[in-house]
Amino acid sequence: MNVKEKEKALEDYLLSLGSVAVAFSSGVDSTFLLKKAKQVLGDKAIAVTAMSCSFPKRELNEAVEFCKKENIRHILVESEELQIEGFSHNPKNRCYLCKKELFEKMIQVAKEQGVDYIVEGSNMDDNGDYRPGLQAIAELDVKSPLRFAKLTKDDIRELSKELDLPTWDKQSFACLSSRFVYGETITEEKLGMVDKAEQLLLDLGLRQVRVRIHGEDLARIEVAPSEIEKLAAEEIRSKLVSEFKKYGFTYITLDLQGYRTGSMNNFAY
Repeated sequence: MNVKEKEKALEDYLLSLGSVAVAFSSGVDSTFLLKKAKQVLGDKAIAVTAMSCSFPKRELNEAVEFCKKENIRHILVESEELQIEGFSHNPKNRCYLCKKELFEKMIQVAKEQGVDYIVEGSNMDDNGDYRPGLQAIAELDVKSPLRFAKLTKDDIRELSKELDLPTWDKQSFACLSSRFVYGETITEEKLGMVDKAEQLLLDLGLRQVRVRIHGEDLARIEVAPSEIEKLAAEEIRSKLVSEFKKYGFTYITLDLQGYRTGSMNNFAY
């Protein structure tokens, strides 16, 4: 199918669901899905966003502003992952534990709002990497319309641009807990260190960033290969060292392989 045929398949599928609550993170995929759900279903499409210490405030603010602009009913729920039994120990099924708790809360919201289905924004490109969260999605019968319509990330960016969505060229994002090595304890303090460090990189004009944390105080910075030279410039390098140390890091390193998804999957216990 070409991209327009996929878009039509998405629209038909959403229409068949009747009413939906979109798990909305303000990322590329969920923003596009929410926009299409609103187009197809009108007020029968609502947005639900989970607030937690692993979800940066900037992303929450963008989610709230988008729903206001599009006149979409938006419900915020508390989802504190660190309170889930076993989550803070960062097991390999961490994402499963989180998604299960999150979607169970969203299912309750949907029932209260008289909405038929929960939908989420995974796409065809998410099928390849290690994604334990997809298990929770399957178990709870959460629908994945973008995958149903065979849409890839590039398809979604193309269609988002046509719709004039601000996210069409937004950098990829994953929850801050993904910055930790499996088996390494996740704490609110270390999540805050990572959040502040990544925000600094974004404020400096870098687009695709990750700050992976190893142990208590080592930061491994990943940026797009094309941006490595900028990061290594003396003025930027000195600022990063100074600010990262204020955040609590002792060692600040630059990963010469550059940004890549799922890089923490290379580390075992």
